[in-house]
Amino acid sequence: MSDSPQDRLYFRQLLSGQDYAVSDPIARQMVNFVYAIGDRLTGEAVLIDPAYAVGDLVDVVEADGLSVTGVLATHYHADHVGGSMMGHTIEGVAALLERSSVPVHVNKNEVPWVVRTTGLSEADLVAHESGDIVRVGGIDITLVHTPGHTPGSQCFLALGCLMSGDTLFLEGCGRTDLPGSDPSLMYESLSMLAGLPDDTVVLPGHRYSEAPAAAMGEIRETNYVFRPRSREQWMMMFGH
Repeated sequence: MSDSPQDRLYFRQLLSGQDYAVSDPIARQMVNFVYAIGDRLTGEAVLIDPAYAVGDLVDVVEADGLSVTGVLATHYHADHVGGSMMGHTIEGVAALLERSSVPVHVNKNEVPWVVRTTGLSEADLVAHESGDIVRVGGIDITLVHTPGHTPGSQCFLALGCLMSGDTLFLEGCGRTDLPGSDPSLMYESLSMLAGLPDDTVVLPGHRYSEAPAAAMGEIRETNYVFRPRSREQWMMMFGH
């Protein structure tokens, strides 16, 4: 095997209710994406936003010959990290930690929200600043703070790919009318992401469009959230 990061990269995009948790009606309804990123050479992998049947997710990674060594959380909502939502209890990182004791990487602004949603303690979480790097074997994942959907929403950049959580979808963006949301901060976060190279592959937190991924250049041209040319225009369209 080549020693280059591209050749060593292990990557899976898994759709809830289809690729795992197939018998869970909430998983099928919410169409969450979970991502597994790892290093085939060292056998390490992290899961991004493991929720629903987390045992299935660990099994997928282990069947591919790797071990889950960490979790990256984009934000605190239960369909991304587990917890209570719409009267349903969704399995998530708490159940994963019962199976394997691994660090859970969150933005520092999201810590109290994740604790409240998941029941984990602060000791279970690793709080990060924007720009921090989580290394998985030889693969570097850069953590990018993108508040707006929640105070500590973050995206993950690795090898020309952006795992964008609920900050940016291929069509639209995350809601800004929920607890902890801020439409003005969302404008800033989207403006920052719009500056990424055209060939950056955007991998969203939900399958809300037919395609599972798209290039940033295409999204910038077609996604209506990039039509406002100023904060004032944005707030007229998306403020509450």
